[in-house]
Amino acid sequence: MVKRMQTMNIKRQSGMTLIGFVIVLSFVIFLSFIGMKIGPIYLEYYGVVSAMDGVANERGSAQLSPYQIRVRVLNRLYVSYSADNVKEKHIKLVRSNGVNLRIAYEVRKPVIGNLDVVAKFDRTVRLSN
Repeated sequence: MVKRMQTMNIKRQSGMTLIGFVIVLSFVIFLSFIGMKIGPIYLEYYGVVSAMDGVANERGSAQLSPYQIRVRVLNRLYVSYSADNVKEKHIKLVRSNGVNLRIAYEVRKPVIGNLDVVAKFDRTVRLSN
């Protein structure tokens, strides 16, 4: 009777097969690879956002000349190692309802073979008086 109860409690093991494990592993590796290509693009963008906010929050930044504003933004970008894709031609000053600082740029990075990732960024902040 004891032996019979022990055999009744034994369940059939279930789990992932080797083929299933290889498929899941390849999917995780692919997502990690894509993340390593796209992650630095967004880290650079957050550096640009930080530089723009820093310049916008400086007292009297609206009275500075366009050249001085560009220099301040580019200096902040160089310090944060975010100046790879943002050039001076991407920095614009728009004078409507105050002075607005606008940076619009595009990043293109190869992923696999002839496939590229394209990211467009466009951000505007108002400069303080």
